[in-house]
Amino acid sequence: MNEGSYLTTRLEEVLGWGRKYSLFQYPFVTACCGMEYMATACSHYDVARFGAEFPRFSPRQADVLFVVGTVSHKMAPILKRIYEQMCNPKWVVAFGVCASTGGFYDNYATVMGIDRIIPVDVYISGCPPRPEAVLDGLMQLMDKIGGKTPGKSNLVETRQAPAYMVDAGSVK
Repeated sequence: MNEGSYLTTRLEEVLGWGRKYSLFQYPFVTACCGMEYMATACSHYDVARFGAEFPRFSPRQADVLFVVGTVSHKMAPILKRIYEQMCNPKWVVAFGVCASTGGFYDNYATVMGIDRIIPVDVYISGCPPRPEAVLDGLMQLMDKIGGKTPGKSNLVETRQAPAYMVDAGSVK
């Protein structure tokens, strides 16, 4: 092993450690899961101990996108635009069953999982998910960011947009 790769490896570990403990989240809250999202920030659960206590309401200042609740096809271009405005590296958390799979809404207006629009790193199940599940999902994301997940990269994957998302200004 040459010296340059050793230094680069150590630098990546330090950057991963710093990113892991300083998560700046952007909440995209659309439905009833928002109450559980807010409960996670209260003193009983204290998300501050993970370094993620201050939500950022500008995508340019955030690195974790929390999609909380149901996403309709009308909101899909807005969600995609918010995701594109975030700086790299960026991560996405699907919060609740509606964001993960569309939930019990089996109709033409609801996106059946936000992974059809943007890549998702962590899925938090539940309707609504308990704050303990949210903290567990946050710890999974922190492990992924820190590089503890074997075989997974902590960089964002790029995916092809679905047909209805080709033009971000209109939904077909």
